[in-house]
Amino acid sequence: MSENLNTLKDWIGNTETIHDFISPTTIAGMSATLDRDDADPVFGDAIPASWHWLFFNKAAKRSQLGIDGHPARGGFLPPVPLPRRMWAGSKVDLLKPLEVGSKITRLSTIENVTIKEGKTGPLVFVDINHQVSGNDGTAVTDLQTVVYRDNPEKTNAPSQNNSKAKPLPGNALWSETFTPDTVLLFRYSALTFIGHRIHYDRDYTINEEGYPALLVHGPLTATILLDLCRRRLPEREITGFHVRATGPLFDNAPFTIHGKMADSQSDAELWAVNPDGELAMSIAVKLA
Repeated sequence: MSENLNTLKDWIGNTETIHDFISPTTIAGMSATLDRDDADPVFGDAIPASWHWLFFNKAAKRSQLGIDGHPARGGFLPPVPLPRRMWAGSKVDLLKPLEVGSKITRLSTIENVTIKEGKTGPLVFVDINHQVSGNDGTAVTDLQTVVYRDNPEKTNAPSQNNSKAKPLPGNALWSETFTPDTVLLFRYSALTFIGHRIHYDRDYTINEEGYPALLVHGPLTATILLDLCRRRLPEREITGFHVRATGPLFDNAPFTIHGKMADSQSDAELWAVNPDGELAMSIAVKLA
């Protein structure tokens, strides 16, 4: 296995370019999914922070999908021989608005492949640099990390958070309870054309990957947190954010979302907490 993993570094420098279009139908669908009362989107409207994740998803044929519902590995992404694939976070800078009705392009580059040994076996981290361009040049930079790992033993299924608990930020200024459901997960999977079965196939998720329930998409959790910031600070503009996913969230119980202004009062901190009181995600937000 270790020899096979070392060859994955050959993918460093690999690039991919995808073109897309910011459809008002997709933007309206995301607003409805978040239960917002937004006006119907029109050409020229700037899309909210993180909503660029709704685009650039390949329409792979069903015959080209792997057992997990993702496109078969290889090609642009390295063929990591580990079954679990999870989004670990992103560092995003919003340089210019991306507007409804505009043609957009994403240039993606594999920046690094890191192999580590975890408590449950090998871990492979793939860093991907996405450069998203709109009508006026580069609008978004997004350094994304994807982590691959092995499945747990069937007799040792993971709890809500399998990692060592991270300390929670204190003194939340805003706190809400969020209740995920299968319709929410289905809608986000449909909007992003994500076929990953851990978000909709309960039998596969529990019996094959060893989770206790369906998983809430990491980017969806981040979008929910950023929407909390948008609603609480409507007069401020989000100009960048750094997401760290530290543990899974599932559809079998509500979780809580929190936020506060940073000490400087010029930025904000957001975080999600699982039902066991453990940190599941944190976001440092830059504001204008």
